[in-house]
Amino acid sequence: MAVKSSHYFAQGNTAHGAHFLYKSAFDGLNKIFILTGPQGTGKSTVIQSLADSLLDKGLHVQCFHSPLRPDELNGIILTELKVGIVDGRVCKGISDSGAGETVFIHFEEAFNDSIILPGHIKTIEDLRGTLERAYSKAYETFATALRIHDEWEKFYIDNMDFSKADQIALDLIQELYAGHESDTPTASRHLFFGAATPRGAFDFIQSLTAQLERRIFIKGRAGSGKSTLLKKLASAAETKGIEVQVFHCGFDPNSLDMLIFPKLGTAIFDSTAPHEYFPDRDGDETLDMYARAIAPGTDEAHAAEIADIKARYSAKMKEATSHLAEAEAIDSQIKNYYVAATDFSIVKKLHLQLQSELKERIGSIELSK
Repeated sequence: MAVKSSHYFAQGNTAHGAHFLYKSAFDGLNKIFILTGPQGTGKSTVIQSLADSLLDKGLHVQCFHSPLRPDELNGIILTELKVGIVDGRVCKGISDSGAGETVFIHFEEAFNDSIILPGHIKTIEDLRGTLERAYSKAYETFATALRIHDEWEKFYIDNMDFSKADQIALDLIQELYAGHESDTPTASRHLFFGAATPRGAFDFIQSLTAQLERRIFIKGRAGSGKSTLLKKLASAAETKGIEVQVFHCGFDPNSLDMLIFPKLGTAIFDSTAPHEYFPDRDGDETLDMYARAIAPGTDEAHAAEIADIKARYSAKMKEATSHLAEAEAIDSQIKNYYVAATDFSIVKKLHLQLQSELKERIGSIELSK
């Protein structure tokens, strides 16, 4: 059974601050509709409604979720139409994404600022300052957690047999890519499968890999070469002209957590906490980097130090998550002021405008079948 929707993040709350992958995610589309306007003016609601109606028509929709509220959508791509719709507040870099045409839909037209009282304007300004500080605290705390994670990694890096790790990569490149090479190099598509959210780590690994024939679950420890392996595989895929989706770590976007090869029906991913899964069907297999590349007894030799590091790391991650929860609460307060000052009859007209544009394109797709 064909999957009607795919779910991703293209924005992350990371140890390096807010990180955006919309430029890559939306690259190569024929048209992108960018919805401008403040929070609370109906953009996410319209995007969700359009996604639902298009799914009902049997079209495939790529859904891009908000890392602040994972149940809400910041954007969608209509795969068959090669059309994207995205909230302009979060799509940093998208104007350079290589789209054929960019159209701005101005949801601020539905916002009546005269309804907001002068006293509320000052409150909103204060809340925005508090929101910025909450995000800054979250990013600073994630950065501290990353430095602690580096301490954790060092025990395993110092005990790694790099020749064995290199050979694992070479063997996988040969096994996966032999017979599939092309003379034309490809460009990877970069995405997040998960994000740090106010509820903690959240991911879409299971749904993204559900229809693939083969899944390779990489096990190991921090610093046991999982991300390095994925980087080598991604680089080789690009050179050999093999289509690959590259999924960055939602905590440290400089690291990789998963590769999907659509035409090979294969995924290989870091299957350790906070996105730990286990083989549960035919076509699943485990690659244990600790067992294959790290000196035996490393865990036992450094158990006390590692336990202390793990406790400090977990505490910082929990603290960072609490700052994101604070940011969500503050953002909701700001949003409420804008909702109260939004004319949703105008939002409905903008919704209908988008529907009309898409209906024409859907008709052309149906006629060409």
